[in-house]
Amino acid sequence: MMSHHETDDRVLEVIVRSQGRTLDDIVLECPELTWNQVFIVIDRLSREGALRLMPKERGCYTVHLASDVFHDARQYARV
Repeated sequence: MMSHHETDDRVLEVIVRSQGRTLDDIVLECPELTWNQVFIVIDRLSREGALRLMPKERGCYTVHLASDVFHDARQYARV
């Protein structure tokens, strides 16, 4: 089982690599995590201001890094 930090890192890795994906897209990119684990990370990070959820269509949102953390996250993902 992954730790909370490992789960966060995995979800952020996917978001940094390809912003604008839906929750379900991100879940498919993280087969080692459950839908609930991915949702919890995205929910928490969006409430903290690290992520932005943008409406795509009714009931569907895309996930983006907040502009002020984008640079730091991209640097982190390259390490």
